Amino acid sequence: MSDYRRSKEGRTFFFTVVTHERRPILTTDAGRSILRAAILETRKDRPFQITAIVLLPDHLHTVWLLPSGDADYATRWRQIKSAFARK
Repeated sequence: MSDYRRSKEGRTFFFTVVTHERRPILTTDAGRSILRAAILETRKDRPFQITAIVLLPDHLHTVWLLPSGDADYATRWRQIKSAFARK
């Protein structure tokens, strides 16, 4: 088993997220609008900075900077995905 060292402090994280069944929905007008709203909604409760984002039809790559002392990116992604799916 790998022995990864992961910081618990606010750091920069890189993510790749793929749509369900790789559906090409992220670059449609509706997809971009809904994703933007989901991110803004999540950032109200759990702030983070988007350093970079690459949006492709069926997946995205993004770099986030989380606040110092906060490494809970999983909750942020859960909120973004839930808000996106609801809309």
